[in-house]
Amino acid sequence: MLGRVSNLPTVWSNCLAGWWLGGHENVDKLPYLLAGATSLYTGGMFLNDAFDVEFDRQYRKERPIPSRAIELRTVWVWGIGWLALGACFLAWTGATAGVLGLVLAGCIVLYDAVHKRVAFGPVLMGLCRFVLYLAAASAAVNGLNAKAISCAVALFAYIVGLSYVARRESVAGPLRYWPILLLAMPLVVALIFNRGYRIESVLLVSAIFLVWTVKSLRYTLWSDEPNFGRTVSGLLAGIVWVDVVAVGTVPREFGVVFVGLFLAALLFQRFVPAT
Repeated sequence: MLGRVSNLPTVWSNCLAGWWLGGHENVDKLPYLLAGATSLYTGGMFLNDAFDVEFDRQYRKERPIPSRAIELRTVWVWGIGWLALGACFLAWTGATAGVLGLVLAGCIVLYDAVHKRVAFGPVLMGLCRFVLYLAAASAAVNGLNAKAISCAVALFAYIVGLSYVARRESVAGPLRYWPILLLAMPLVVALIFNRGYRIESVLLVSAIFLVWTVKSLRYTLWSDEPNFGRTVSGLLAGIVWVDVVAVGTVPREFGVVFVGLFLAALLFQRFVPAT
């Protein structure tokens, strides 16, 4: 499926976490933030298939364009349209979010255009989520702050590590283990910013994040027949736990929303592949 909607719960989770770290409130802007992020993500997925059409025709003929389920021209039109709509939604939440929305759209197009041809593709993917976090924080009452930016850096590191593992699904060669260490960055940032403040809750969510990450990695690192797809799918769903670790302590009702998003990501993966 062009949109790869199984990953949308993690996009919404990023928005909620960034918005919370930015001081939350401004609830009236939250629907526009979520709609903007959804549109930008969807447009990025459409353009990803448009840019990758020659690769897919050779190696993934089941994809919508090679299988003639949809015309290439149509994918280009819809992809650009979704990006434009997403940027408009973010601009509606404020000037800073609007500028960051344009930056995010540019990062998405750059990633889609070159990720198959450059070694730093994972860095570009991480940059997309980094900018999304900043846009979400800027839509809240206090806007950008040190913790929001630091948690965005932690998410960036996690996505880079995840993306390096994901590259092994389509690129032959030995797995580099050092990028996997980047997956632990959210724990480092959480412990730095939450020292002495309800540390029990922070340690609990950090433990859940760590257990899920290790569980996902075991299908690749500690298996006679490595299953990169299963590892990547697990780590993608785990983005929600990155967000939970970032916010640290939240009202119970808000925590339930994150748990629901995590379960939704796992459920969606049953019907739509995450990669």
